[in-house]
Parts: sequence; C-alpha cells; structure tokens
Amino acid sequence: MEKLCIIDRFEGEYAVIEYGDISFSFPKDLLPMHVNEGDVLDFNVIVNTDKTLERSKVIRAKMDRVFKDED
Repeated sequence: MEKLCIIDRFEGEYAVIEYGDISFSFPKDLLPMHVNEGDVLDFNVIVNTDKTLERSKVIRAKMDRVFKDED
C-alpha cells in the first residue's frame, strides 16, 4: 500500500502530518497558503549545496577559533 502524507490537523503554527503509521509536526509557513485538513501532500526535497557549503565554512571557522583559544 502506498504511503501518503496527509494533513491530520493543525496545532498552532504546525500541521500534524500522518505518514503511514507515524505522524510528525511540520511548520505551516513551509506549506502552501491554502492547505486544509485531509489534504494529501507531495514533497520534493532539494539539497541546497551552496548553502550547505557556506554553513560548513562558518561552522569550521568557529571550531578553528575555539580550538585555537585552547592552545
């Protein structure tokens, strides 16, 4: 049986989404404006390699400063 992501309900700023036997909270501001309970969602996740690299450089620089201060 195909697993679907279905909006079960809304709780504050989150949509509670059922996926098979599990449910999880997902920020409403990442969903289209006019979603409703019972809507079936399709997700298309894309890795932003530029942002990942940029973030890795920032973290590396912070780590280098911390470990440099220990010397």
